Amino acid sequence: MTVAVPNTLTDAVQLLEEHPSAFLLGGGTDAMVEINDGHRRPDEMVIALNRVADLRSWRHDPTAGTVTIGAGVTYTELMEEPLASLLPALAEASRTVGSPQIRNAGTLGGNLGTCSPAGDGLPVLAALDAEVLLVSSHGRRTVPVQDFMVGVKRTSIEPGELIAEIIVPLRTGWQGYAKVGVRNAMVIAVASACLAVDTDARRIAIALGSVGPTVMRCPDAEDHLSNAVDWSSGTVSDDALGEFARLVSAASTPITDHRSTADYRRHAVGVLGRRLARRAFTQGATT
Repeated sequence: MTVAVPNTLTDAVQLLEEHPSAFLLGGGTDAMVEINDGHRRPDEMVIALNRVADLRSWRHDPTAGTVTIGAGVTYTELMEEPLASLLPALAEASRTVGSPQIRNAGTLGGNLGTCSPAGDGLPVLAALDAEVLLVSSHGRRTVPVQDFMVGVKRTSIEPGELIAEIIVPLRTGWQGYAKVGVRNAMVIAVASACLAVDTDARRIAIALGSVGPTVMRCPDAEDHLSNAVDWSSGTVSDDALGEFARLVSAASTPITDHRSTADYRRHAVGVLGRRLARRAFTQGATT
C-alpha cells in the first residue's frame, strides 16, 4: 500500500480528493485493532494525519464561550492544563482511556471517526452539545455531534471529507464522566455517562455510552432533574435523584454481548447517572 504523510490540511484534503477511498489514520489506536482482527484492510492508500499542524492545536475563545479542539489532539493533551480546567469532563474521560501509550497516540478526532458507542470522549461531546467541523476540497460544514453519530461505527461524513475540529461550548456548572467495565483500568466501557450542569440556563444534560447503537441523550431525565433542582441552593432531593436514575435507565437501549448483559447495562447507567448528579449538587457546582 501507499502511505502519504501530508504536512498541511490543504495537502491532506487534496490527497483525499484524489483518493476518496483512502484510509485516514490518526493515532492508529483503533485502526490497528481492526486491521489486526481482519475487519479492515487499507488496500489503496493510507493518509497519515499526525504531522498536520492544523489538526494538532486547540484554541479558547472567551468571547464566544467555546473551546475548539483539532482532531489530532491526543488524550494526554486533553488531560493537561489549561484544557483540563476548561473541559473537566473531557479530561476525566481521557484519563480512563487505555494506557499511557494509548493516550499519547489516540486522538479525539479518531474517537469520533471510529464512532464506537463505547468511545470515552463521545458522551462528553454529546452532553456538551459539541459540533464537528468537516473539511473537503468543496468547502467546510459544521455538524452537531448528535447528528454526526448515526449508528454503530457509522457517521455522517461524506466521501472526501475529514474531521478537522471539534467545537465545544463551555458550561458554567459542574461536569463529570464515569464508566464501568470488567476491570478497573485499560477497559472498554460496559456502560458510561457524562453529566453537565449549565447554571446559566438552569439545565442538566446527560449522555450515555455503550447502551445503544450510538451515544444517546436522555431528554426526559434531563427535564426531570432540571426542574427538580433548587437552583438557589444547589440542592436536589433523594427522591428526585431516584426518579432521575429510573428515567436514565429507561432511556437506554442496551444489548447483551460478551462484555455484559443488557439488564446490567440498563441498571448501571442509572447508577452512574445518580452518582454523577449527586456529585454535581454536593460539590458547589451551582455556585
